[in-house]
Amino acid sequence: MKFKPHKYQEFATNFIIENPISAIFLEMGLGKSVITLTAIYELMLERFEVDRVLVIAPLRVARNTWPEEIEKWSHLKGLTYAVAVGTEKERLEALYSDAHIYIINRENVEWLIARSGIDFNFDMVVIDELSSFKSHQSKRFKSLMKVRPNIKRIVGLTGTPSSNGLMDLWAEYRLLDMGERLGKFIGRFRESYFDPDKRNQHMIFSYKPKPGAEEAIYEKISDITISMKGTDYLKLPDLIMNEMPVSLNQKEKETLDVMKRDLITTIKGEDITASNAAALSNKLLQMANGAIYDDDKNPHIIHDRKLDAIEDLIEGANGKPVLIAYWYNHDLKRIKAKYNVKEIKTSKDIMDWNNGDISVAVIHPASAGHGLNLQSGGSTLIWFGLTWSLELYQQTNARLWRQGQNETVVIHHIITKGTIDEDVMRALKQKEKTQSDLINAVKANLGKAREVV
Repeated sequence: MKFKPHKYQEFATNFIIENPISAIFLEMGLGKSVITLTAIYELMLERFEVDRVLVIAPLRVARNTWPEEIEKWSHLKGLTYAVAVGTEKERLEALYSDAHIYIINRENVEWLIARSGIDFNFDMVVIDELSSFKSHQSKRFKSLMKVRPNIKRIVGLTGTPSSNGLMDLWAEYRLLDMGERLGKFIGRFRESYFDPDKRNQHMIFSYKPKPGAEEAIYEKISDITISMKGTDYLKLPDLIMNEMPVSLNQKEKETLDVMKRDLITTIKGEDITASNAAALSNKLLQMANGAIYDDDKNPHIIHDRKLDAIEDLIEGANGKPVLIAYWYNHDLKRIKAKYNVKEIKTSKDIMDWNNGDISVAVIHPASAGHGLNLQSGGSTLIWFGLTWSLELYQQTNARLWRQGQNETVVIHHIITKGTIDEDVMRALKQKEKTQSDLINAVKANLGKAREVV
């Protein structure tokens, strides 16, 4: 297929070529893979500035999206690649093969660097979903930092750079520029830009930016960062966000209230405990969805309010395909028991969905939130169970609301009234504002090299 780049795509490609370190905040659907591959082609086969490229991506994106993009575009003909996923034998065979680009899933970064026995001789690294390196304590971050001085060029791609707040940025930029802009130590970064927020005596649970900190951070990173919103550069389809409330009866509500108050309740004779706030949140989300695991991982059904709502939403779709996002395995089992659905897990499932062969599909945000093109198969998404993760939330929505979608996208959120569901929706909206502020601050201006607004 012939590639006819938009102006913003040319701008982003040139930015990568001209900057050995680049952070590209591309909203979902703007074509970050083809933008980056076009830059790689120029650097490798035209300028001869790069010899070996390593692309690090989520598993399914590594296995499907990057190879498909390389094969898809005629202007990339000549670029060879090897996909290093699967068994250790399969990964080693790929890494020992002769190719321009080596593609690996992020879970195997530590294996590649510390245990594979292969010399890390990649002079360019592309991190697809830079936000997956936001934890400076993760093995993947520590491993990549060990070889970072040997990397001549590095590109960080993401549409959700600060899904949990500005604190996420430190590790991401520490990896990109080795601490030049936001400092080499997380403690100093925290002291410089944040104040303690929620705390219990000597324990601090969260931080909030100091006055003026956001603007200062944006200014620090602006020289190697560009951002683009799909709504600025593409004619995206209309998007309708709908919240569908469901109500519990008095008995169901009392069960949830007792759980919240005492951290323990009894459901059908089984004790359900929550030892801390995080575990309690998890329990309350399960209960809002209609079932809960006991301490032995056995599910207990509380209500079917959300299951009943799915029926109304499927009927309201008037025969159009519907995609359902679930979170817990007991959600999936209950949905499957009541409706004829197909779980999207394999490449063939994706193909069948996009071909219109699946009327109702279910998908888990954590396994399919990044990089998958599902816009050809439908335009209706139902959130059966919510997630605190803005990154997974936005990425899952963008599987349908993206370039190439020809219909109005409708995203339904089934909200159990009076439960933690309402808190999650509020939190997602607030996090989205923080992230939007960051995107706007480093937004690319196609008329200039860069403009911080």
